[in-house]
Amino acid sequence: MPAHRPAPVPHPTQLSWRPRHFTLDAATTVRSAPGARPALDLLRTLLAPATGLPLPPSPEGQFVLALDPQLRGLGEEGYGLTVGPDALLLRAAHLTGLLRGVQTVRQLLPVRALSDQPQPDTPWELPCAEITDVPQSAWRGFMLDVARHFQPAGVLRRYVDLLALHKMNVLHLHLTDDQGWRMPVAAYPRLTEVGGRRAQSMVGPAGAARGTGDLTFDGVPHQGAYSRDELTDLVTYAGTRGVTVMPEMEMPGHVRAALAAYPELGNTPGRRLDVWTRWGVCDTVLGVGDPVLDFCRTVLDEVLDVFPSPHVHIGGDECPTTEWAASPAARARAVAERLPDTGALREWFLGRIGAHLIERGRTPTAWAETGEGLPPEFTVMTWRDPEHTRIALKRGHAVVSCHHRAAYLDYPQSHASTEPPGQPGVVVDLRSVHAHEAGYGPDTAGHPDTSDDLPFEGQLLGLQAQLWTEFAPTADHVDYLAFPRLCALADRAWHGAAPWPGVHARLRDHAARLAALGLRHGPLDDPYSPAPRRPVPHPSGREQQ
Repeated sequence: MPAHRPAPVPHPTQLSWRPRHFTLDAATTVRSAPGARPALDLLRTLLAPATGLPLPPSPEGQFVLALDPQLRGLGEEGYGLTVGPDALLLRAAHLTGLLRGVQTVRQLLPVRALSDQPQPDTPWELPCAEITDVPQSAWRGFMLDVARHFQPAGVLRRYVDLLALHKMNVLHLHLTDDQGWRMPVAAYPRLTEVGGRRAQSMVGPAGAARGTGDLTFDGVPHQGAYSRDELTDLVTYAGTRGVTVMPEMEMPGHVRAALAAYPELGNTPGRRLDVWTRWGVCDTVLGVGDPVLDFCRTVLDEVLDVFPSPHVHIGGDECPTTEWAASPAARARAVAERLPDTGALREWFLGRIGAHLIERGRTPTAWAETGEGLPPEFTVMTWRDPEHTRIALKRGHAVVSCHHRAAYLDYPQSHASTEPPGQPGVVVDLRSVHAHEAGYGPDTAGHPDTSDDLPFEGQLLGLQAQLWTEFAPTADHVDYLAFPRLCALADRAWHGAAPWPGVHARLRDHAARLAALGLRHGPLDDPYSPAPRRPVPHPSGREQQ
């Protein structure tokens, strides 16, 4: 009988325990197949701080990393892991699968293996087991809003590590918004010099009731921007862990910070604006003249140089059209493009920008309710209603489900009076997150039910959690909101639906790993209360129901 039988999160597709255990010690060596060396490097990097084990390469190694392209059933990210008393075999068809298996090895070891400090006198034993593991969803993402509250590059690297541990594979960076612009663009230096700083920092008042949405303005400027080198290094760092960093540059709305830096990009000549110090949806939007389109293309070309992500997010939602209706230039553009009215300029704008990305081999991605008005080449992120996911799929879009009732982590996670201020309306607790069904029912693995008359021509890529940071000014607060809910979403996206009592028990055990990582996290035991089904008004349109 093994000394312990850990509960991996996410749970493997197939897991069978065996008697006895395998021990990593100073004499353990690793045999890696051609092409598997990055997995060995990651294994040694991750285990060295706590264990101090050298794990040197050797043709006779007891720990074997094998790549076999014939293992087609494992796909891009699947792996097989056999732990015996005398040897450990980790194999996959692709390198990414080996990287996922390394994270399972970490979770099979004693919890202390996750520490960043030496843990002497700890026997590094793995229980013997047979594991075959293939993800249900190809896209398992987490969006972090660094525009409302900037987080240093070190925090982003730490989140890459946390995502990789939980076998999540996309870090979506929300880099620009009305309240801040965080990415440098060489041709437009004022974007970060001016747009990266706002006059006041916005925080929830001490002792405010959960979900009130109350904020105070402390008069302290909030600022921050990344260097190009920091972002390039982040992309490289994430790649070694099998995580893709997807950038988001909002347009044509949510651009107040850009307009503060370059007012000529707007719709009112001579107007001067500040970086917004409010939440919600700002009615200042980009103009629709050729110089504005050239600006957007220049920005995106630099984004493409830094981020190799196949998908590039351009925001696209919450774009008030009142300025266009009042603008002679916008009305003239609508006439020239034979549009029915200025309200149609949003779809026209996104189509032009999307075409630019497609020409450069990337997939334009946007927030959408149903995908209406967007070219079918767009990947859409549906967030408002599960039925919108079905509609977008019928329209032929690739879809990432981001349903706010299950995947918006800025909502409170419990009904407790001690819960920090958050978006008002609903409680998104641990069970709600794990119950995320993407709008068409559980466990369809990208192939939804087609029992109605309209076929699904699109593809459901997977699930993503969002953490908007109006109410999260610090990294510690981000941690509290993200965990353990992000663990629940990771489990659902990788493993699929499962009876809640067993999931909850595994998440409770997993709390010891979160503690070893030094994470301050939210509640694990708040009683589950279904979200109310009635509409709830909200000051920010993005989180309305």
